[in-house]
Amino acid sequence: MPGRARISGCVSLKLTVAALVWTVALMLSRALGLVRDAVLGQTLGVGIEADVYAAAFRIPDLLTYVVSGGALSIVFIPMFTRFYSEGDEERAWRAYSRVANFIVVLAAILVPTLLLAMPRLCAWFFPGFDAAAQAQLVFLSRVVLPAQVFHLLSGILSAALVSRDQHAVPALAPLVYNLAIIVGGWVGGDAEGFAWGVLAGSFLGPFLLPLWAARRAGLRWMPLLDLRHPDFLAYLRGALPIMLAFSLVGLDDFAWTHFAAGSPGDVATLSYAKALIRVPIGVFGFAMGMAAYPELSRLYAQGRRAEAWVLLRTATLRALVLALGAQVVLSAAGPEAGTLVYSAARIPPQRLDELAACLWAFALALGPWTVQTLVARGFYARGRTWVPTLWGTAVLLLSLPVYALGFQRLGALGLALASSLAITVYVVSLYAKLDRDVREGEGVGRDILKLCAAAALAVGAGLSARAILPPFAYTRLDAAWRIGIIAVVTNTVFVGVAWGLGVAELRGLARQVARRLPGAGAATGAPTRPDKPDP
Repeated sequence: MPGRARISGCVSLKLTVAALVWTVALMLSRALGLVRDAVLGQTLGVGIEADVYAAAFRIPDLLTYVVSGGALSIVFIPMFTRFYSEGDEERAWRAYSRVANFIVVLAAILVPTLLLAMPRLCAWFFPGFDAAAQAQLVFLSRVVLPAQVFHLLSGILSAALVSRDQHAVPALAPLVYNLAIIVGGWVGGDAEGFAWGVLAGSFLGPFLLPLWAARRAGLRWMPLLDLRHPDFLAYLRGALPIMLAFSLVGLDDFAWTHFAAGSPGDVATLSYAKALIRVPIGVFGFAMGMAAYPELSRLYAQGRRAEAWVLLRTATLRALVLALGAQVVLSAAGPEAGTLVYSAARIPPQRLDELAACLWAFALALGPWTVQTLVARGFYARGRTWVPTLWGTAVLLLSLPVYALGFQRLGALGLALASSLAITVYVVSLYAKLDRDVREGEGVGRDILKLCAAAALAVGAGLSARAILPPFAYTRLDAAWRIGIIAVVTNTVFVGVAWGLGVAELRGLARQVARRLPGAGAATGAPTRPDKPDP
């Protein structure tokens, strides 16, 4: 249908441009993040200091989670976007000021309270650490805690910029943050140096950079704090479920850190392994989610449900294709990936093998972790914030015994497996609900099954290729060329099988690339059709 084709083409163009900005920026940020993790591994290794440093973020992260819980982007973006699209710029900035001032006041109350309560909180949540480790944990947590205030303010500033389709600065801010952490760790040479780098980087990157961009974009931050204003109450109604619900997505790291804290080296091993899968999650899932959400909110606000479904389906499948392409490599080349990023001088081969096993377990759910942000936004864009958060809380509570059993039976590997099982159950069941509620056309279930089959065969091919390579020497040079070979094998099989099974989105992406190649139209003797729908 020509109308449906034009809808798909317009939506695809907006999504592609915004996603490209986020993808490029996040690729740079994640690459710098890998450098940060490499410096961290070389400096701290997998000893108790590395465990404590990783755990030091858990309680401060709770502040960000409780005060905003992601509501700044999830709830505020649709509100700010709606006011701007209606031409009421004054109302948009007044709503911004009320929400931002509320966050500042709430943080001013909670930060001193948490600073004073930190010794008791650390002992309560992480009883496995001994007295010396507890003392260091309290100190590092107190250094990292104020950084969360800058991240909270960054959230509202970035939300205002993204609402106006200004994606570049919010996407680039993490680069400054990661660079400051690297410098802090390099100068300090210990966990304390990294922690001070976190505090400095949070101010310079996530806060100061978006503040500068927002001022250039006409930021109007007024001294308003009317907690009974209808706009603020509308924000609070949407935000409270996210702020108060302790969901699996936000507390997965907290859960496995709690259980692993009593086993030296396990928290660091799990943190290093999870950091590796956060690269594709951030680059593909977060980028696609941030790019799609403002447009998704606009479409639902205007009642254009069919177009919103096309956007959501397209973004979900594209993120999943890219995520599984990364998963097959990480699943087949875990020891090589760990060696390439983390220094073997401080992480012995035995620990690298444990890290590789945890990486394989976490990578099992790389697809669900990547698309969960898009699936949840299918509810958030319609103002239904209760559904993902309450269901995420229920899954977390039901999963805690699974985490405990996994750690008891398999140690760190059991925790990674429990994490993957929990997020998979959450995302699959949440998508099933979304599919029943808002589906306006073809779903994604059939293509997902085909992609999973292709990924399973690709991992098998990668493991077979790895088995016939020379024994791994656990050096970075050896790791690099082995990863290259395994990546070629796994992704050739993955793309080939998915193509043969007829995955529509994969073929649509290929056609889009082909149409944009120089001379493509002349070579085929046919004009390009930008509004031609992809099958």
